[in-house]
Amino acid sequence: MSHELGHVLAVIPARLASTRFPRKVLREIAGEPMLAWVYRAARACTLLDHVLIATDSEEVLDFAHTHRLPAVMTPAACASGTDRVYAVAQSVPADIYVNVQGDEPLLTGEHLSALLALFRRPAVEVATLAVPCPPHEIENPNAVKVVTAGNGRALYFSRAAIPFDRDGTGSAGYRKHLGIYAYRRAALAHFAALPPSPLEKVEKLEQLRLLENGIDIYVAAAPSDTIGVDTEEDLRAAEAILCERMRPCTELRQ
Repeated sequence: MSHELGHVLAVIPARLASTRFPRKVLREIAGEPMLAWVYRAARACTLLDHVLIATDSEEVLDFAHTHRLPAVMTPAACASGTDRVYAVAQSVPADIYVNVQGDEPLLTGEHLSALLALFRRPAVEVATLAVPCPPHEIENPNAVKVVTAGNGRALYFSRAAIPFDRDGTGSAGYRKHLGIYAYRRAALAHFAALPPSPLEKVEKLEQLRLLENGIDIYVAAAPSDTIGVDTEEDLRAAEAILCERMRPCTELRQ
């Protein structure tokens, strides 16, 4: 595909031995493995030239080949999804790499289009997404919050409720970060060459490595919230939403 963004490759890191929720990428959700939902969502984005599953598991690789999904093996030693994307970048050239988390079954093509639209601005090297933070997640450390400058440049990400509403005005405008990233090739290589940073280690948020090293991240408004699946409860919640999405199509066929 030829367009103003250059060649855009989406990589879906799919690690089977997840610490918090083992085998989650192959767990069935609304009738299909979660990885199939994520792949289909990525393919729906017209700004992507290719979508590639990156795994360290023969079982995931076999699943992909059985369903005719493009996939490659990457080293088991990759410390994060971003490191797995970088491993792919060593052999698959692109101008922009999108890290599409393999545990985001509610992702849509519209999310990725909003993310990639930021790259029409030449200054943007790294992009991500955010939504208004639901009230019940403001104090949840698993829902990462982000604050930005007026031009969308991220000032900070935190598991804490930022900004702090000192006077209790109720108008802090909390924003929840969605962990989907896109990088220009040079920025991805720069990230991979840097050691984990102090704030990254304190908050356990790898994006802080970029901010601490002077690499700007720009944040786009996502069309809707998603659920990163880390527990059985997350899986059931995402499944309920997917079933609701499919209901109109089912009713039309009846």
